[in-house]
Amino acid sequence: MPRQPTTYQFDLFSNPHDASPRRCPPRQALPGETRLTMTKLMVRLILDHIDGERAVQREEARHHA
Repeated sequence: MPRQPTTYQFDLFSNPHDASPRRCPPRQALPGETRLTMTKLMVRLILDHIDGERAVQREEARHHA
């Protein structure tokens, strides 16, 4: 069975008629303000994910107690 190509988030917004897919620019090529904003958003995403896991663990602990 042939393997299906992997789809990346960035590819979802590409024009399907483009000859080559667009590539995300390297982080170092972004302006400083953009890098800082991106870093803050990634930290918030990670911390929100951790908080969500903790909330699930607390809820499970209440049900088992």
